[in-house]
Amino acid sequence: QVQPVESGGGSVQAGGSLRLSCVASGYSDYCMGWFRQAPGKEREVVATICRLSGRTVYVDSVKDRFTISQDDAKTAVYLQMASLKPEDTAMYYCAAVGPRSWSGGACYCPLPANVYAYKYWGQGTQVTVSS
Repeated sequence: QVQPVESGGGSVQAGGSLRLSCVASGYSDYCMGWFRQAPGKEREVVATICRLSGRTVYVDSVKDRFTISQDDAKTAVYLQMASLKPEDTAMYYCAAVGPRSWSGGACYCPLPANVYAYKYWGQGTQVTVSS
């Protein structure tokens, strides 16, 4: 499998927006997710997407502000971040091949209790939000 590669991080002021991209071919049937790790804190999941169904799941702290999506060719996954807050400052990681479940005939990717249940990780891209 090809390691995911993230891009799009940067520095913005609070209230601003950023769009992160993750190039990840070869994972069209799997769960993918965006994760983040702030200095001194554990890595946490932000959002997941089941590539087969496009169904998404978000952690409460980013609901209605962040959107995870994928391209039609299923070679990339994106994280559109809006209304950014200083507490969103972190290294953001894209990861592939995580736990998958089914509901109503469509797959979804539950937020993992252990983020390292995801097998393949990118190197990360830094997001810094200033107040």
